[in-house]
Amino acid sequence: MNKKIVHLELGKTGLYIPQIIFGTSALGNLYKVISEETKLEIIRECFKYVPKPVVFDCAGKYGAGLALEELGRCLNTLKIKENDVIISNKLGWKRINLSTSQPTFEPGVWHGLKFDAQQKISYSGIIECWEQGNSLLGQKYSPQMLSVHDPDEYLDQAKSNSEKKKLFNDILDAYKALHDLKKQGKAQAIGIGAKNWEIIREISEHVQLDWVMFANSLTIMKHPSQLISFIEKLSKKGIGIINSAVFNGGFLIGSNYFDYKPIDPINDSDKLIWRDNFYKICEKHHVIPSVACVNFGMSPSYVTAISLNTSKPEHVKENVLSVTQEVPKQFYEDMIKQKLISPDYPFLK
Repeated sequence: MNKKIVHLELGKTGLYIPQIIFGTSALGNLYKVISEETKLEIIRECFKYVPKPVVFDCAGKYGAGLALEELGRCLNTLKIKENDVIISNKLGWKRINLSTSQPTFEPGVWHGLKFDAQQKISYSGIIECWEQGNSLLGQKYSPQMLSVHDPDEYLDQAKSNSEKKKLFNDILDAYKALHDLKKQGKAQAIGIGAKNWEIIREISEHVQLDWVMFANSLTIMKHPSQLISFIEKLSKKGIGIINSAVFNGGFLIGSNYFDYKPIDPINDSDKLIWRDNFYKICEKHHVIPSVACVNFGMSPSYVTAISLNTSKPEHVKENVLSVTQEVPKQFYEDMIKQKLISPDYPFLK
């Protein structure tokens, strides 16, 4: 029997969010142009299948602000009340005029854009991104949750230890801006999201956080014990946990990309073998692979919600159902027997 979507408090933020939150990169034309009608239908479906308030995870980087713009347009068109929506805005990229034939940030990833985007991670840069984000949303809807977008990727630009230290200080300055916005009552919760969970750990030692979003880190295929210990530590501090990218960039549900990088049939043969065995166990127990990934991603009691994304309106209902569907105990027993899940993983017993 399927469970119902319920709202849980995110850490100690006072924000009660549903167990599923919706990513919005598709609204920014990720990989392909999507019509305004389709985008409106995606947002409409979110409100159809999830009790209010509904949560959307957005960013200035998504389509150089297009996702924020489209989210605001859709919410207005659907006449959504301010109290019926919670918006998370990841800051650090600002829309700028397009001076070349194609956007210069992440070439080939975003399509049909009329603007470019520039990274702005500093105290003043974050304030600029926040102000612009509010404007793109249309002022009526303002984000209650704020974070610095992909600080791990920002640090990866460093070519030396001294440069890394400078970039890290930029991130700390960015968080000072976020905390000032919170003190002024312009945000309710400050968080962090990254693909490299060790960077989250490093930043959390310097910054007071209300919530954390892990990406590509806590999945049915990858769940290191050090990460589990870190999540437990965060939870004891009252920090809310959101899990995302539980398909390892789509690989676990059939993509040829693992954590957004192309799979090499020779060098990545171990990953392909793992996936084949995973599919066989799913078939044996009549479990849809995506449901298994979501169920596992929500197995720690510390996880408040999971973030899922889609570019197709008809998939919204499927995503919601994947959060509420049960997975048989025997499925996990076979996964452990086949050494596809660590026997030390503590949340399946």
